[in-house]
Amino acid sequence: MAIADDVILLDKKLSELIIKYEQYFIGLEKREPLTLLGEVEKLVRRYTGMPINNTMYKYRFTSLVARLNTYREHWNRVLKLMEEGRYSRDRFISDLHMRQKQTPDRKQAEVPNPSTESDLDRLVHEFREARKACNLSVHTITRELIAANIEKQKPALIAKLGTEHFAFRVVIEDGKVKLKAGLRKH
Repeated sequence: MAIADDVILLDKKLSELIIKYEQYFIGLEKREPLTLLGEVEKLVRRYTGMPINNTMYKYRFTSLVARLNTYREHWNRVLKLMEEGRYSRDRFISDLHMRQKQTPDRKQAEVPNPSTESDLDRLVHEFREARKACNLSVHTITRELIAANIEKQKPALIAKLGTEHFAFRVVIEDGKVKLKAGLRKH
């Protein structure tokens, strides 16, 4: 076969391999697609040491090899997690079921809380680091204090911005650490 045919075949088989691995990770396939992986690696090895004169095919081949290597690292990481028993196949499915259980009325009535747990923890950490950078005390900065400050600012921000979709960030102005709000980008 010529390089042109092999590059097209490699692209097709790599796409199929990616799908097979994803199916294996979510439990649809019972076995790891090692035979297909071997076929893809054989195609890659065929042209690895050989000079490819056509620039277009050389570029496509190297980008496909890079894509394969990136996916191979991801697959090895997931396989290691599976072997250690730390990989949760059902995380996506359980999240999907939780979202489906919510009633449609409740979904529209709920507005995402700009100070979710992870955002709040991030803000507390950034606030403390900013105060340390300004040589200010961090002993009085607690999670509850930041949460109370955010809740206190919410009504004025809703009135000013006209929406509840805003996010907070930590800024330093004139040597003082402050929480600033801005519109949340979706």
